[in-house]
Amino acid sequence: MDIVKHVLDALNEVIWNWPAQLPLLVTMLLGTGVFLTLRLGFINLRGFGHAVRVVAGVYDDPADPGDITHFQALTTALSATVGIGNIAGVATAIHYGGPGALFWMWLTAVFGMSTKFTECTLALHYRRDNPDGSVSGGPMYYIEKGLGPRWKPLAVFFAACAVISSFGSGNAVQAFTMADQFRSDLGVPTWISGAVASIIVALVILGGIKRIGSFASRVMPAMAVIYFIGAIIVLVMQYAEIPRAFATIVQEAFSATAAVAGFSGASFIFALRWGVKRGLFSNEAGQGSAPIAHAAARTDEPVREGAVALLEPFVDTLLICTLTGLMIVTTGVWKEKKKSEFPVTAQSAITVVPNGCRLLADTELDASRCTLDPSRRFEVRDGVPQGVQLMVNHGLVDGARLLRQGKPLHGTLALSRKGQPTVLDAKGVRIRGAKLSGYVLQNGSPLTAWALQTGLRPIFPHGHFIVTLCVFLFALSTAIGWSYYGDRSAQYLFNHFGHEVGQHAVRIYKLVFVAMHFLGAIFSLEVVWGFGDAALGLMSFPNLVAILMLSGTVARLSKSYFGRDHHPFRRD
Repeated sequence: MDIVKHVLDALNEVIWNWPAQLPLLVTMLLGTGVFLTLRLGFINLRGFGHAVRVVAGVYDDPADPGDITHFQALTTALSATVGIGNIAGVATAIHYGGPGALFWMWLTAVFGMSTKFTECTLALHYRRDNPDGSVSGGPMYYIEKGLGPRWKPLAVFFAACAVISSFGSGNAVQAFTMADQFRSDLGVPTWISGAVASIIVALVILGGIKRIGSFASRVMPAMAVIYFIGAIIVLVMQYAEIPRAFATIVQEAFSATAAVAGFSGASFIFALRWGVKRGLFSNEAGQGSAPIAHAAARTDEPVREGAVALLEPFVDTLLICTLTGLMIVTTGVWKEKKKSEFPVTAQSAITVVPNGCRLLADTELDASRCTLDPSRRFEVRDGVPQGVQLMVNHGLVDGARLLRQGKPLHGTLALSRKGQPTVLDAKGVRIRGAKLSGYVLQNGSPLTAWALQTGLRPIFPHGHFIVTLCVFLFALSTAIGWSYYGDRSAQYLFNHFGHEVGQHAVRIYKLVFVAMHFLGAIFSLEVVWGFGDAALGLMSFPNLVAILMLSGTVARLSKSYFGRDHHPFRRD
């Protein structure tokens, strides 16, 4: 696990943090959105009303080619985007990057609407009809067919990254967050949550896109409404704090100075990076995943489906992520520590550092004060480690005590090479079932749950269970939506050996996907999120290059669609 984490950290450093002054991927994501917004005449604004009418079914025609309706395509894509990113992703961005990260999520979404329009229009324009009557589309097809055969290696690279990302950000991250929330709220072991969720995922994805679309069109609106109502109630009760929260978000977007994750002085670039990174994780604009779902829409008008797609960043980030962020900031829980318990295992990402250790910007430890000799042992007296501090997910734990079945432990702490602890008894035998108890800054979905619980406490003291329910539904729907992205990518990779080989590869892919859902539930937070972030970034590069090069095609299709003699905004 240590080796895997080290490799993922190094990979993410290159993908997301290079160069340090203004990371390349961050620049590409924002820059592409700005360019496309200008190139397409602010399609994110002028196409909004038409998109709403399309989703309402005004133009649905059962005779059109495709597998699912506009609404099912939207909800399938939204089920893969509206999910953990809206609950855990926003909380993680604020935990590490401060409230200012939310501002950069907003900006990513506004320009991301034009990016989504572009990539989904291309997906319909270049989609492929399969021998079995189904359709396939997405960046791998518009890279190969739109840019020409010599660009096929880039298409293959994208498809391979999409398969990997479907295992990570689209699957393992969802399972981990769901299992972590059940552990935090209900004390359910993560392996039990992972096993149950894996069975449900398997039952749905083995039925193909039509069952996935049917599931998403029912579950996604219901879970969004539940979460939306809970968040609105919190904000109504915190209405006096909302103006101050907006001021804090905008101010900290450019001069982050608040205590974040246990350190002070988060940089502007750090807030920008976390906002764009979590914005991408949440709304997926520019990543190239949503076009795979939209390519299955039942329509012969690519621009029409592109208009549907531009609604996703609006719903996902400008509505739901904003509600989450405002809840966290208005209730103040983002900068407060809460009494929590964590099992002393590698999965809990507990780190031992010496007294006096401090964190520098970007969650880096001060090496001159935070280095421990792994061979050292530290006495644990009445549950309190002597001479050291404990950290969880880059946050220092106040009042840390080591317990077993509620009773303080006596013994010693042994360290791994990464500073992770193991509690030993007087004979040097590992004490199983040890837990770390103390006050720590919350992160991920537990932070959002705490905001809901705090905001609803006067009328409903168990508000955090809303997050628990929504995390369960969001995790399932996102994983199920992403399974379709992965199986279309796997089919593309193996169809070169024949259609039957491609279909067999899809069946194997689905089995591996279910297994990864279970493994994601039991891995550590940093490994799971690191894997997801790396894959997410890798698949974005080839897609961004392609949509920039094919933007002229989209401009031509858009001009034709919106400039016809017969008005396209009503059924012929």
